[in-house]
This record gives sequence, structure tokens and C-alpha cells, in this order.
Amino acid sequence: MNLQEITRVATISKEEFIEDFFKPQRPVVIERFVEDWPAYSKWNLDYMRSVAGDKTVPLYDDRPVNHEEGFNEPHAQMKMSEYIDLLRSEPTKYRIFLWNVLKEVPELRKDFNFPDFGLKLMKGLPMLFFGGEGSNTFMHYDIDLANIFHFHFEGKKECILFPQSESKFLYKVPHSLITHESIDFSDPDLDKWPALKQVSGYRAYLGHGEVLYMPEGYWHHMKYITPGFSMSLRAIARNPKNLGRALYNVLVMRYYDNLMRRLKGQEWIDWKNQQAIARTHRSLNGAIS
Repeated sequence: MNLQEITRVATISKEEFIEDFFKPQRPVVIERFVEDWPAYSKWNLDYMRSVAGDKTVPLYDDRPVNHEEGFNEPHAQMKMSEYIDLLRSEPTKYRIFLWNVLKEVPELRKDFNFPDFGLKLMKGLPMLFFGGEGSNTFMHYDIDLANIFHFHFEGKKECILFPQSESKFLYKVPHSLITHESIDFSDPDLDKWPALKQVSGYRAYLGHGEVLYMPEGYWHHMKYITPGFSMSLRAIARNPKNLGRALYNVLVMRYYDNLMRRLKGQEWIDWKNQQAIARTHRSLNGAIS
């Protein structure tokens, strides 16, 4: 894989962001954008334990997709206090995924602002993500192909991104938002997954208070180097093609996939994984010939 470091800036104006990153759809890390937020000094795992310790949270790990599981169905649940104790005590694959701040702990709203990047942010959907040391997400893109601003708090996180133009070499699973689950994008086996030699993308390591902008529909793989958490704010896709794909994903694709899981069971999951390999290798052969 050809990965270049994501451009980093200390701060940025709305005008600079729009011209240099949004219009060309380039990712960027902004290092000192949230230092005036109360969250910058307050938000760490201990604080989250104090304000949300009694909340029951959904947990996900990196087990392969099972036909009996629904779309984004959690693998386990526990109290936030127990989960943070687990993060503190040992490496764990369990992650919290898409945890709505406003719904679950409204008092956290006073700790951050909705910044003006020149895009209209969806103010009802500030989402938190937590992970333990070594935990990671599958390479995926978001169902709505939104513009995403990812604010990281506590610890260190590795982020690997690819634009949609690289999909043909990423072993994308059909009727899904993920690549083949067996690939470790932090250290891929290029003999087993040769098409990855053709892909070009981006990498960044995020620390406390840093903000990553992910353009519309970008593939992303997140790995927690140490325990920590992040918050994402999003803005609707502006590209008409991406808007159309987002509507298809939300209104058609996920329901079709769930229907086929019920009808064909594991056979459907296995077929999709086989097709991810077959289709990608056809693209690879076409590129080489």
C-alpha cells in the first residue's frame, strides 16, 4: 500500500478549509482547533466514567459478520463504568460505536461547540467512539457518505483512509460498507491480498484534541494504539452522486442485505466474501494486463 501522511495544520480558517480541503476533497488533521472547548481539558476516560458510569453501552469487536446478526447489532453490553475499568486494566477488542452524546448524556453538550467549517453540521448526531488498546474497526465507509470531523480525546489512534476511487482494489464486500474482514490494514499480508499493492491512501496518528477531516465517502480504518475515545460531527454529502448513493444505502441496500441474510443465512455471507476477492482480482488483472 502507498500511504502518505495526512497534511497537518495547527489551525485553519473557514475559507482556508473550504478552498484547500473541502473543495478538492482532501483529508487534513487540525492540531489546535478545540483548545477553547471545556472538553479539551475535561474529557478523558475518568470524566466519562463519572458522568456516564451508570449507562449501559453497546459493545462491538472484530468478530466476522454473522448472518444471524442484524445491521450494526452489538456483540455485548455492559455499564460504562465497567467498560472503562476494562479499558484501564487490559487490552480488549471491545469498542463503543455510534454512541449519541445528546441522547445518552445531554450534559456533555455544554462541553463542546459546533464549529463553523463552512458546512452545515447535523447537530442532532454528535457520536462518541471508544476503544481499548489494539482494538480496531474493519475498513469501511459510512452509510450516508457524509463529511466527517473526528475529534480525538485521550490516547493515540491510527487512522488509515482511502478515497472511493480506490474501492476496486480494496476487496470491497458487495452489498456492504466494508472490505474483506480478514485484512489487517495496519499490517496487511500483500502476498495474500496482492491488489493492495495498487492502492494509494493516507495515514495519520491522532492525539488528544486533534481533529481529522474525512471527506465524503472516504474509507477509514481506525486502530486504538492506547485506550481512548473520539467524537464525530458530520455534514451531509454535497456531491449529488454521493447523495444518491447514500439514499440507496439507507433505503435499499441495508434492507436487501438483511433480507438475504434471513433467506440464505451464512451462505449469503460466504458468497459476498468470495465475491470481494473475485471481483477485486478481476480489477487487478485488468490493471496489470
